[in-house]
Amino acid sequence: MMRRVVFAAVLLATLAGTGLAGYWFGHGGMVPPVLAPAATAPADRLVLYYRDPMGKPDYSPEPKKDATGMDYIPVYDDEAPATPAAPVPAAPGKILTYRNPMGLADTSPVPKKDPMGMDYVPVYAGEAPDDSGTVKISVAKVQRLGVRTEVVAKRTLLRTIHANGSIQPDERRLSVFSTRFEGWIEKLHVNATGQTVRRGDPLMDVYAPDLVAAQQEYRLAASTLRALADAGPDARAGAQGLVEAARQKLRNWNFSDDDFRQLGRTGVMRLVTLRAPADGIVLEKTAVEGMRFTPGETLYRVADLSRVWLLADVFEQDLASIHEGMAATASLVAYPGVAFPGIVTFVYPTLARETRTAKVRIELANPDRRLKVDMFATVAVAAPLAPGPVLAVPESAVLDTGSRQVVLVERGEGRFEPRGITLGEHADGYVEIRDGLREGEAVVVGANFLIDAESNMKAALQAFTAPDAAHEGTHK
Repeated sequence: MMRRVVFAAVLLATLAGTGLAGYWFGHGGMVPPVLAPAATAPADRLVLYYRDPMGKPDYSPEPKKDATGMDYIPVYDDEAPATPAAPVPAAPGKILTYRNPMGLADTSPVPKKDPMGMDYVPVYAGEAPDDSGTVKISVAKVQRLGVRTEVVAKRTLLRTIHANGSIQPDERRLSVFSTRFEGWIEKLHVNATGQTVRRGDPLMDVYAPDLVAAQQEYRLAASTLRALADAGPDARAGAQGLVEAARQKLRNWNFSDDDFRQLGRTGVMRLVTLRAPADGIVLEKTAVEGMRFTPGETLYRVADLSRVWLLADVFEQDLASIHEGMAATASLVAYPGVAFPGIVTFVYPTLARETRTAKVRIELANPDRRLKVDMFATVAVAAPLAPGPVLAVPESAVLDTGSRQVVLVERGEGRFEPRGITLGEHADGYVEIRDGLREGEAVVVGANFLIDAESNMKAALQAFTAPDAAHEGTHK
């Protein structure tokens, strides 16, 4: 064993004198190193960096020695980087620089690791941005990244305005029942709030002295007219006038045709039946059997709830976006998951000083009467942000650098152009483009941040913004 060690030492010393110290021995004889060292760089070759002579993952941008005093080996621009530990796959092009693996604006002329131990990513000549700022990525990488694009097109942007409100009866479908004479209620036919009534349904039987007297006058005038059947024209005309006057007096007190027919059959009626003036539901009832009522006193309040109003409180800053005829959707806690469509029919002209809100009337169909008066509701109104369609892209397409907004425009064959844009309104996941894009262009809407990390987009953006920086410098 000792002989072998001495022999190896002598052999290494001999090789050092013959210039073969860069070789190492294997089972098959002498094997050349991956990259032969050189003391000096030829004049026509460019040194990229210097690597550890023992093949360790340690590099330097300038000549240096390791801990044992051995010189670091130069790596030239026409040589592919390699280490004794593992073969390096063929590079797709010349390596220009190494960039931060997390996409930070940090590059290195030699391989290195970031603070987390991740290797810096080589940037090849084919992947570097050209002078116009266009980013070039291989088609295979585009497919791996899952890049998605969308064509820039005009669309109507709608902003949803939310407001709270309550269900109220349609004021045009309200009816109040009262009388034009004094009397007493003898019997109630509708004696409960919430009861449904139809036009002409009996509400109550009443006794009214004035109404009884008017019936008697009418019957007396009718009898006089019959008695003067053989009299002269003037007498009959006078009697006919008295009959018409008595009839009109009864009609003014809501005496119906059925009442007149009953009066003709049975004579003067002590109790008269008063009937419902319209279809609806009794919202309010003050009538009680035996009570005395006066002319104009409200006895019933009836509402037709087949259509109702939703009175929503809309904030002052949203009023300019709401107009009559807009579509709205109401949601109620009583019916979760059910949407009730409606139409904005009126914006009230007054504002509540305390809440800075205005009432907006929204009409809703209610054929099944599920919407009850005073129910709490939340309404959403789809308000267009512009009079017509505008150029828009998905919000995911926009890369916000802080000082400006950029999109990646697809140029074909794995090329993407970073382009500055001017944004407008945002709505429903889309953003208005006021400047920077044309209709029909395709922009990246998915994996654009991965393109940033995979293709050194930071450098492209710096090249893109360089003219502006130079321009700003001329004004200083």
